[in-house]
Amino acid sequence: MLLHFYKMNGAGNDFIIIDNRDLSINLDEDTIAALCDRHRGIGADGLLAVEPAEHGADYKFRYYNADGGEAEMCGNGARCFGFFTAHLSDSEELPESVSFETIAGTLSADIVGDDIRIAMSEPKDLELKAPIELEGHAADFYFLNTGVPHVVSFVEDVQAVDVVTYGRTVREHPHFAPNGTNANFAQILAPDHIAIRTYERGVEDETLACGTGMVASALIHHLLTGAESPIKVDVEGGDTLSVGFEKTSDTTFTNVTLTGPADFVFEGEIEI
Repeated sequence: MLLHFYKMNGAGNDFIIIDNRDLSINLDEDTIAALCDRHRGIGADGLLAVEPAEHGADYKFRYYNADGGEAEMCGNGARCFGFFTAHLSDSEELPESVSFETIAGTLSADIVGDDIRIAMSEPKDLELKAPIELEGHAADFYFLNTGVPHVVSFVEDVQAVDVVTYGRTVREHPHFAPNGTNANFAQILAPDHIAIRTYERGVEDETLACGTGMVASALIHHLLTGAESPIKVDVEGGDTLSVGFEKTSDTTFTNVTLTGPADFVFEGEIEI
């Protein structure tokens, strides 16, 4: 069977996208993992599938990590998904926004010039100073679920951190069993500007960007320092994105957004 696919990236976080609105494509975990393999497949941090909506949105968003397992959400994937589905419109002009259903709730994507702004699900399960201790890493850890679980630790020099070693240890920490967590290491560049590096579960490695990780890091930065919205976030892929939010209490947020680029890379067919 020939699978028609598209390749996109959002701030260096790259994805395979398939149009499965007719539900004719049924990929198992092993096939998805093989497609995402960077040596023997197309290569990607994950796979996005466009499916028909079930609860009134424009589309349904299915996201699979590079290991083939389905995940709740992906911020950069959602931006790519929004840009891709906007181009599925029958109109001669791109729609200003599209909506899509995810495991984490119904989200919307707005076309803002050359960028895509995603309205994220409301964060939950905040833990200030999560009970994690790592040998050689003195900084505190914080936890926030921004559609998927994230741990954040602020350091003096994010480029000096062994993200893979520390990230894997945090990802597998018993406190987050059985599903694990993503791990972010962040550095404050200015009151409204941070840089992050992220270890992603499912990819099981550092990625060039992680949208939900950016949001978690920016919101934790606000809680620790009072930095105002929006907060700029530099990622390893070289882009700077923007996290917007409104605070509803000392520890809760609403109207959380992530704004940044989403780009088509190529399209093709592959035998599966």
